[in-house]
Amino acid sequence: MGNSEQARSSRRSFLTRSLSAGAGLAGSTVLGGAAGAPPAAAEPAPPPETRKVTLSVNGTRTTLDLDVRASLLDTLRDRVGLTGAKKGCNQGACGACTILVDGRRTLSCLTIAARYEQREITTVEGLAGGDALHPVQRAFVEHDGFQCGFCTPGQVMSAVGLLAERPDVPDAEIPELMSGNLCRCAAYQNITAAIRDARGTV
Repeated sequence: MGNSEQARSSRRSFLTRSLSAGAGLAGSTVLGGAAGAPPAAAEPAPPPETRKVTLSVNGTRTTLDLDVRASLLDTLRDRVGLTGAKKGCNQGACGACTILVDGRRTLSCLTIAARYEQREITTVEGLAGGDALHPVQRAFVEHDGFQCGFCTPGQVMSAVGLLAERPDVPDAEIPELMSGNLCRCAAYQNITAAIRDARGTV
């Protein structure tokens, strides 16, 4: 065998040994160490911290054992059974979860429920008086201020809060002051008309 043939044979042998060693190392890494050793068991997550919280929602006091991390939106929907406030983006960007806290507009998806004891929480379910719609709800119906309806509870609650803050809000400022509430159906003109019509009634 010539020198060149011996060199090629040596290189092949070296590469074969290197690849075999690499495959063995990768296999032991994937399998979690030495061959045949079982992977380490993951430690169970600690249980969530809970505390008793009393919330006043639509005039009714409710005491719940809550995860201290629970949002007010999830608490209202999953624990209190009030599903009017919607989970849209869950990041405070769409306004579908808008409720009132002490009469002021609040994004419930960004709000920790346990912090809202001793506060008065109002959801869209608490607006109407029996069969009589709230003036803002009635204006939304009369002006077709909705299409699919998903964003409507948040739009209505934001409008109620806006008119409480600014009873004489000028027409030109309504779109900007409602800009935190998105409508994918683009019913903005009718929503603005409804709010304009409801001025002075809140």
